[in-house]
Amino acid sequence: MTVLALIFAGIAAALHILFFKLESLDWRKPRTWKTFGLASQEDADTTASLAFNQGFYNLFLAVGTAVGIAVLRSSDTHDQVGWTLIVFACGSMLAAAIVLISSGGKAFARAAAIQGVPALLAVVTALIAAN
Repeated sequence: MTVLALIFAGIAAALHILFFKLESLDWRKPRTWKTFGLASQEDADTTASLAFNQGFYNLFLAVGTAVGIAVLRSSDTHDQVGWTLIVFACGSMLAAAIVLISSGGKAFARAAAIQGVPALLAVVTALIAAN
């Protein structure tokens, strides 16, 4: 179960690094803002600072997950720290997905699933593996 938890956590972290790239580095590119449902370059320019900030939240969650994986893999004596970081960071990803689906309904269902399913699987398998 540990290997499965680490795979799901790694997938969740990788996705959130991708979200960081899209939101913080590529936001003003037409392909990116269209992906996020914006109607114009002007809308992208107007929301760029918000997306930039949000991208860093995603990066920090990915880093927390990656540090948890690294701590867990590096030593048997720090298992509790590693699992705590993984569950906290992936749980935060899952909570953000729940907020997304609850605030946008069907329009954001796909995005919430992409964001939340790997995090959910990581949390569930991590809680099983940690016990």
